[in-house]
Amino acid sequence: MKKQTISPFTINISDGRLATIMAKVRAYDWSQLPDAGGWTSGVGIADLKRLVGYWQTRFDWSMVEQRLNELPHYITDIEGEHIHFIHLKGNGTKAPLLLLHGWPGSFLEFDAIIRPLAADGHDVVIPSLPGFAFSRPITGIIGPRRAAVLMQTLMSRLFGETRYIIQGGDWGAHIASWMAYTRPEALLGFHLNMVSIYAVDAVPVTPSEKELLSRRDVILDWETGYNHEQETRPQTLGVAMADSPVGAAAWILEKFGQWADLPKHEDGSPDLWSKFTEEQLLTNIMLYIAPSSVVTATWIYQGKRLEGSDHFPAGTHISVPTGVAAFPDPVFLPTPRSFAERTYNIIHWTEMNTGGHFAALEQPELMLADLRKFIATVSGGQK
Repeated sequence: MKKQTISPFTINISDGRLATIMAKVRAYDWSQLPDAGGWTSGVGIADLKRLVGYWQTRFDWSMVEQRLNELPHYITDIEGEHIHFIHLKGNGTKAPLLLLHGWPGSFLEFDAIIRPLAADGHDVVIPSLPGFAFSRPITGIIGPRRAAVLMQTLMSRLFGETRYIIQGGDWGAHIASWMAYTRPEALLGFHLNMVSIYAVDAVPVTPSEKELLSRRDVILDWETGYNHEQETRPQTLGVAMADSPVGAAAWILEKFGQWADLPKHEDGSPDLWSKFTEEQLLTNIMLYIAPSSVVTATWIYQGKRLEGSDHFPAGTHISVPTGVAAFPDPVFLPTPRSFAERTYNIIHWTEMNTGGHFAALEQPELMLADLRKFIATVSGGQK
């Protein structure tokens, strides 16, 4: 039997790869890109130009790489898949934590909370999802249910039978939910900032449930064209993104502009720079472009479709204690608690006043405080 090895990993993008990326960034022909409607028709060109200008003149990947490598990175192979993860050790007095990001995010979303959680005593594990960042190459399309198995194996490899706690949003929430469904005995609890996978027979009943879910459907009709493309034709989209760093940056930047909880300018466009810096956004974007993961990171969407893993079977009720931080995501409107309780064992629920889809990145202090409260609840009073 092949030895199950876990190896230290250092981020090291070659000079040649970086030079190729920058040559394409500088060569982008803006004259071929008219601005149709600003942010009402997609990414705002003025904001994209600002980001690309910073990329060309001030962004220093070598300094970013040095900072990222201050955290302990590892690589392991699980069922033939190459999985990258951060593992910052606590003192072992608290339950291990698994923090799961989504698309188009990365392990960077948890940058501000990983050290405080380790200082609390937790071992903190933050993987790059299969196909994302340095979790590549992968053998093919992997959906959230298969990703859940890979994450379970990773945690078993690290901690044996010790029970652990998960936090997740976006795909991280999907994967955490499938982990709770398939191996509830492995978890002390899981904490979500997005609840969007339910038993297939769960239906809205109350007027408030019907109203909110109906309103969300209208928003999603406008905002989820990306999902249908990545779910059905990821490879065609990938041909363009693999060859155009500016195109990939635009595809990702649009989601930060539309999904984050941002103030609006007079014309209704998002004020990106009130919350994010160019450095933050480019670092996240480069974790897709630099390791050539921008294509494989989209495959999870088709994986969901092929697995049919967007719903649980009829009659499902997740027994694992569940916590929810309901941030006011402007696109994926928070699910009503009464509706979520038909599928999940909700023991903790917090209505947040601020913070959007990228909750841990946008509002790290709020996320940290809420996660600590949930941990205390499921750990018998421990922090």
